[in-house]
Order: sequence, then structure tokens, then C-alpha cells
Amino acid sequence: MMNPSARRQWLALSLAASLVTMTGNAAAQAWPTKPVRVVVAFTAGGTTDILARGVGQQLADKLKQSFVIDNKPGAGGNTGSEMAARSPADGYTLLVGSVGPIAVNPTLYPKLPYNPLTDLVPIVQIAEVPNVLVLHPSVPAKTFDEFLAYAKANPGKLNFASTGIGTSSHLSGFVLGKRATIDAQHVPYKGADALRDLLAGRVQFMFATIPSVKQHIDAGALRAVAVTSLKRSRSMPEVPTVAERGFPGFEAGSWFGFFGPKGTPAEVVATLNKAVNEIIAVPAMEAQLIKEGADPAGGTPQQFAQFVQREFEKWRVVVKESGATAE
Repeated sequence: MMNPSARRQWLALSLAASLVTMTGNAAAQAWPTKPVRVVVAFTAGGTTDILARGVGQQLADKLKQSFVIDNKPGAGGNTGSEMAARSPADGYTLLVGSVGPIAVNPTLYPKLPYNPLTDLVPIVQIAEVPNVLVLHPSVPAKTFDEFLAYAKANPGKLNFASTGIGTSSHLSGFVLGKRATIDAQHVPYKGADALRDLLAGRVQFMFATIPSVKQHIDAGALRAVAVTSLKRSRSMPEVPTVAERGFPGFEAGSWFGFFGPKGTPAEVVATLNKAVNEIIAVPAMEAQLIKEGADPAGGTPQQFAQFVQREFEKWRVVVKESGATAE
């Protein structure tokens, strides 16, 4: 039988162990204990915003805290991205970043006041959104091969729109022109004006994200002839890839994912990564993403970080070759 002194010592040790366990569990479950701000570096209604809101609502339901979308557009996504990067690294300010601000802008903007590759921590990739090559119906081509043949037979006569210099839509067109040796005039716009002029027939073709043009394709107002992912898009499986039509390795599109300021706690990264992976694997959510033109991604933080680095290196070469600059 344990003597009173030994019993007291054992009880003290047991209590201490319990407190340590409880403290450890509390720390692991501490985040989030208040609303989380999710910065979107573009205006409401765009692809980044739509994905952020959809996943943010699911995160709120799963983690029992609000995920509040904060749209901070400007400077090609640099304004909001820099704001997120300079926020406290406590897990309560996150960024849903995309290919432009993260992988293209470091080369496009020579005097960028922050470095998205070192000042932000990749947490989890949400989705990939391929670009789709869409033609105005006035172009006498129903397939990608017919389009190339027509473009080559009419050098300098076709205009292609983009959402701005150095954007994915611009650089996709540049890469195709270089690899396919077609001569088309680039007409840069600011955002949605590009699509409006394409629909009006003022320009003849454009590389656009699938979500931004799918309704017009379905309505017959635009003709889709190729997508820019390596594999066919799950939202448009009937449309071939540029790669399979004679241009191996052609890949140019958008992607989206969660980032945190440098120094974001590892437990926050792990919790958010796990939650997002679980959310995009739910059949209903997966189906919704595909319906909106996004291919669910997921994966580990390390995989996302490696992907981001590869994207930066790829687009650095393309931006320099194109001569594009925002300053």
C-alpha cells in the first residue's frame, strides 16, 4: 500500500503530466480561436475570389471560425499579396495567391518591394485552372489544327486579346506564337474589357481561364479549340490540349493556393493543409470545383513549395523572352 507521502508525490506527478497533456492538446487545437482574414489580391467576382469564398466557407464550417475574405486589388495582385506578406505571422492573415502575383510578377516588376518566394509560406494548393484558347465565331476554324493553319495563312491579320501585359493570357499567347510560328497582334486590356471585345468580334482569339468563358462557350458565343494544361481539363474533357496537338510540354494556366506570412506557425500550416485537402476531396466540393472550371489539386506544403519554385523558374524565362515589363 502506498504511504501518504508517496501518494501525494504520485498525485502531484500525475497532475503535472495531465497539465502538460492538456496544454499540448490546447496548443494543437488553439488555431483558430478568432476570425481569420483571407486576403484576395483581386476584385470580387473573379476566379481567385470565387475559389477563396467557396473554400473559405467550408473552412469556417470545419474549423468553427469565420474566414473573412478581404479583397485588396491593385498592381497586378501585388498590393494584396504584399499586405498579406507583411502581416503578423500568427495564422490570422492568410493569402489566396495565384500564378501572377507569386510566380510571374517577381520578374515582370523589377522593383517589387517584397519577394513572394521568400516572404510568403506555401501552405496548400487549392486548384489548377487551365487557360482555354477561345475563338470568335467569325474565325473560320473549328479545331486547333484548323486555327493554326488559318493563322499561318493570314500572318499579321489576327489580333489576340489579353487581360494585361505579363498576365497568363498574354504569356500563353506569346508562347504559342513562338512555338507555332504564327504572327498575331497582341492587344492588352485591363481585366474584363478583353472578353467584352472578344465577344464583340473586335479581336479574334484569346487565352482565358475556363471559369471566365465557359458560359459563353456553352452558349455558342465563343469556340473552344484547346486547353493549356498537360492533361485534358476535367471540366472540358472534350477539348484537346495544346500539348497533344503537336506541342509537347506546353503548359500555361492559372493555379491558386493558400499562403501565409513568413514565420507562420507550423501547426497552423499543418491544420490548414489537412483541412483544405479534406474539403476538396469531398465529392460535392470536387464536383463544384470541376463544374466551375477548376481541377482540384491538394498535396503537402512541401509539394506546393516545389511547384511554386518550378512555376517561378518557368515564367521567368518566358517573361524575359517576351520583353514584357510592368515598369
